[in-house]
Amino acid sequence: MLKRRTVMMGALAAPAVLGAKGALAQANQPIRIATAGPMTGQYAAFGGQMRAGAEQAVADLNRAGGVLGRQLALEIGDDACDPRQAVSVANQLAGRRVALVAGHFCSGSSIPARDVYAEEGVLQISPASTNPRFTDEGKWNTFRVCGRDDQQGQVAGRYIAQNMRDRRVAILHDNSAYGRGLAEETKKSLNAAGMQEVLFSAYTPNERDYSAIVSRLQQANVQVVYVGGYHTESGLILRQARERGLNITLIGGDALVTNEFWQITGAAGEGTLMTFSSDPRKRPTAAAVVQAFRARNIDPEGYVLYTYAAIQIWAAAAARQNSVDPRRMAALLKSGGPWQTVLGEISFTEKGDVTVPDYVFYVWRNGSYAEI
Repeated sequence: MLKRRTVMMGALAAPAVLGAKGALAQANQPIRIATAGPMTGQYAAFGGQMRAGAEQAVADLNRAGGVLGRQLALEIGDDACDPRQAVSVANQLAGRRVALVAGHFCSGSSIPARDVYAEEGVLQISPASTNPRFTDEGKWNTFRVCGRDDQQGQVAGRYIAQNMRDRRVAILHDNSAYGRGLAEETKKSLNAAGMQEVLFSAYTPNERDYSAIVSRLQQANVQVVYVGGYHTESGLILRQARERGLNITLIGGDALVTNEFWQITGAAGEGTLMTFSSDPRKRPTAAAVVQAFRARNIDPEGYVLYTYAAIQIWAAAAARQNSVDPRRMAALLKSGGPWQTVLGEISFTEKGDVTVPDYVFYVWRNGSYAEI
């Protein structure tokens, strides 16, 4: 049997050529699939989650005989959540003739990469990209196993309006496709519920000093801060606000679902709220896989199991149609559900969205997060 191989993408070699033996040569080669996301950079915690999920899924499938009798080889693409780098990675993965990309993480990377994959005939199932544009723009090859920001923002805005109506609220974002989109959807939901924020503003990501934005929060006497952005900047803004004596409640989205958030905030993170799907680690369908991760001292938090599920769905569809032809796979994914996964049953709409999103609220306490 061929052994599973993991290849970290930098400069990739030219794609393998089948040669004269054609189908026989192909049958003896592994099927290449990939995960792509921020394997380096300040959001690498999420890339690590995706890599862990993909590696476990490939190992489990290979141990069970592979897909269509062939072993899987996993490629790892590092886009660092940079849109231009994501396009480069997408072209490289297409050149490697991958059948599936379980990625990307950041919506700002997934959206331009999606266009490359559509043109090159690659199926894309994102574990984590929540911006509505990712599926709304109608590419044949595009799916996600997570929810959307218009769904997540609706939950967040409604919660704030129902539970914090007497408080002064600011909404911040990092101008990314994910962060701004989530902030705007939350604002829309908040305003529809009859509540108006006192500040809606952008901040610059990748900085270390957010004293200017903290001063604006202080001047506006803000008590609740909703952040559309990632855990690094959210954590720094909160910590620096607390250091200035501001007693604010921070609320964020699914990009706070990493233990690295608490490493940034320390005790200042106590009471932080965030939206994410109900904890996949607690679902009966994930029990055996969660146990396998924990036997390796890996906490399958955040998007670990979402990446596992994306590959799991692809493998099930390939087995059902006895082919990894991407267009046939895409049509089957939309019509052939529900698919059995570690996340439970998943079905897709014609756009490639999940039919049943389930955003709930979590709270950070004593260095860990749990559902409210």
